Amino acid sequence: MKIGILKETAAGETRVAFIPALAGQLLRDQHEILVETGAGAGAGASDEQYAAAGAKIVPTAGELCAQADLVLKVQPPSVAEAGAIREGTVYIGCLAPFGNIPVLRVLVERRITAYAMEFIPRITRAQGMDALSSQATVAGYKAVLIAAERLGKMFPLLMTAAGTVTPATVLVLGAGVAGLQAIATAKRLGARVEAFDPRPVVRDQVKSLGAVFVEMELPKDAETAGGYAKELSPEFIQKEMEAIGSRLPKVDVVISTAQVFGKKAPLLVTRDMVNLLRPGAIIVDLAAEQGGNCVLTRAGETVLYRGVSIIGAVNLPATVPVDASALYARNCFNLFRHLYPKPDAQPDPTDEIVAGACLTRGGAAVHETIRKLLSPAQA
Repeated sequence: MKIGILKETAAGETRVAFIPALAGQLLRDQHEILVETGAGAGAGASDEQYAAAGAKIVPTAGELCAQADLVLKVQPPSVAEAGAIREGTVYIGCLAPFGNIPVLRVLVERRITAYAMEFIPRITRAQGMDALSSQATVAGYKAVLIAAERLGKMFPLLMTAAGTVTPATVLVLGAGVAGLQAIATAKRLGARVEAFDPRPVVRDQVKSLGAVFVEMELPKDAETAGGYAKELSPEFIQKEMEAIGSRLPKVDVVISTAQVFGKKAPLLVTRDMVNLLRPGAIIVDLAAEQGGNCVLTRAGETVLYRGVSIIGAVNLPATVPVDASALYARNCFNLFRHLYPKPDAQPDPTDEIVAGACLTRGGAAVHETIRKLLSPAQA
């Protein structure tokens, strides 16, 4: 099989979907690796490194798509990119389907078998393929570094001859993968950390990292069977806001990570709640691209409101492209090896991972969620 690695064209994207270190096993399985010129430049992987690993460098995306049997990407393809992929090809990468219906239609029309990395089921045997988790780890880490750089005080407790410096207080909203990494990073920097999440199951995880869990009456069904947070009732969210608001007057940094898969991010921080923060406080909103957890968040921008900086963080993994690419590439590699364990093998459509991640195949939308998305458009 000819595996093509496309250069990312989305603004600000520096990651690559495959790294030279992973080439050996695919080549031993008689696969061929095609890499578009400059595909790994942003992630520190040169054409020379790919060539030395056994890959073939292809000058343009068009030439690569014309040859490849399978295409790997990080960012979802544009309509033009999807249209350039050879008919009947396999695609592995992110698709962001809820906002990319025209791209889905092209994939269906061109009979492309598309596997969405966002749809990898959260089960034990798929952990090595879970790109949402690997990239959320990077985002949670980087969010704390951004806050530490912008905050006008230091994170750790310091006792000096000139006096004692008290630690910064960091409040993390949402204790998923990004939130837990944010907690761990803030603790490593010496901050006092508090965290809130509506799922009771994460209380022990938060405490194991040395953070204080913000207590309130929690629902028993705040998590889906697939491991994602559920959309909660307006009444419960109001109680959440009250619990969060009670902590804000003493907080220096808020790292907000609350998201609901496939839906707008829940609003957890109102304008009145921002007023409770001290001037100089920082909010880093990792849900900015889904509408934000703070009412003042603007994706890709920093809003200054009454001395409080609200940072609408966008694509933080692309700011750490070497490690983010290595993690994402390993996720894609593991999925590929699961789909094609032998050179002559074909994916089993009844397998839970295949059924969960495959959105289109053979000129049809095969995932129930995608069929619902496309039905009105096709009609």
